[in-house]
Amino acid sequence: MIQQLIISAPSSNAGKTTITLGLLRLLKRKNITVQPFKVGPDYIDPKFHQLACSKVGVNLDLFMMSENEINTSLNYDGNDAQVNCIEGVMGLFDGAQKDKGSTAEMAKKLKTPVLMVIDAKAVAYSVAPLIQGFVNFDQEVKIMGVVFNRVGSERHYAMLKEACADINVPCFGYLSNLKNIEIPSRHLGLNILDIEKFDSVIDQIAAELDKTVNWKAILEASKKVTSKTILEKKSIANKNINYLDASSLDINTKPNFNLEASLEELYPLAAPIKFAVAKDEAFNFIYPQNISAMQTLGEVSYFSPLHDNVLPACDFIYLPGGYPESYLKELSGNTTMLNSIKEFGLNDGQIYAECGGMMYLGKAIKAENNEAFTMVDYFDFEASIAHKKLHLGYRTSKVNEQIFKGHEFHYSSLVNDNETATNATITNARGGETTTKIYKKNKVMGSYVHHYFGTSEKLLQLINQIKY
Repeated sequence: MIQQLIISAPSSNAGKTTITLGLLRLLKRKNITVQPFKVGPDYIDPKFHQLACSKVGVNLDLFMMSENEINTSLNYDGNDAQVNCIEGVMGLFDGAQKDKGSTAEMAKKLKTPVLMVIDAKAVAYSVAPLIQGFVNFDQEVKIMGVVFNRVGSERHYAMLKEACADINVPCFGYLSNLKNIEIPSRHLGLNILDIEKFDSVIDQIAAELDKTVNWKAILEASKKVTSKTILEKKSIANKNINYLDASSLDINTKPNFNLEASLEELYPLAAPIKFAVAKDEAFNFIYPQNISAMQTLGEVSYFSPLHDNVLPACDFIYLPGGYPESYLKELSGNTTMLNSIKEFGLNDGQIYAECGGMMYLGKAIKAENNEAFTMVDYFDFEASIAHKKLHLGYRTSKVNEQIFKGHEFHYSSLVNDNETATNATITNARGGETTTKIYKKNKVMGSYVHHYFGTSEKLLQLINQIKY
């Protein structure tokens, strides 16, 4: 049996990431195998999850993913775990439209109880109506109980426990108001090396939770999920099957098409695809499901635009987002890699780039001081972070009648943009138009949107748009 729970809070910055990371590390210390998940499109928290328990957090997102895809991710990634620990996003009921896409909606879809993290720094008995409001607001959302964060003393905690007892809500413990344990939240400038510095902080949090939280009771109150036998991912490269061209793909006529066996039978490819994925300090915003989809259709190799000189042998390059603005000198100085990628694109190579990856394909990236650093020079625009402006939100991209879901999160902007955008409409979560564009030249496509293509069907649809 697998224990499954969701960790949420009344609002952002209440401490749910702090408690989640401490619990992940604590369970690892107890030799309990835990698989972390993250509600929403966040790339940062899953990296912290990996630091805490050596397993990367897997995104679960009701806007970008179907319920079937979410269940598949839970079953596949959590199949070998003893605990599925799902960290929520923002406040419990905060969604793109009211509670749509919120942690609460996820809890209802998964029928999984919620552990609420309550910031108690400046409150005592008044937590009773706060907690009771969340418990009663939507009866379909089961609140298993609470853990308090930033508790000042044992006396303070005694008052908080009294409040919980009076409203009949289980209290599983608390985390003291420790100094210097702040975990940064969704900081675009935070890189992997910065994250590693928080290892000792997570150790400290776990040690405190071991003394002040009844983690066994939390697991006992969690949902019990029957472990399922998941079929191993099929490697198309090892199959002697004659594949058709992706241009014949028409997934819209088969909405229930999910099985890999059906995929191979109905929509075969000309040959297994060799994917080359950029992955290093500068490029690392990658949904695990996107890689799984690539592995289903072929072989995946990784390369570093920072450290490698040339591309690996490949048919398709994926340039994900990340932190190119933090490594401008190094990226610009690696001219052999810049030339290698440009030549690949000019010679009919297929490239898909998003956010930082798209910026990398431009003529240059301008630093905060307006100094320009030469990049691949494939697309006729420059990116600049000299005048930061936040662009944030879910996106629905309609390209030649094909729909892709994704998320936009960046502070940079494009300048000196002389590139022709493809015929695409990109709307926000409420259906409003955005100014975001999708660029396509030859067989190279780029956008600021981090698109989710975590199934074979969606990946083939993307390849189809790029290839033709």
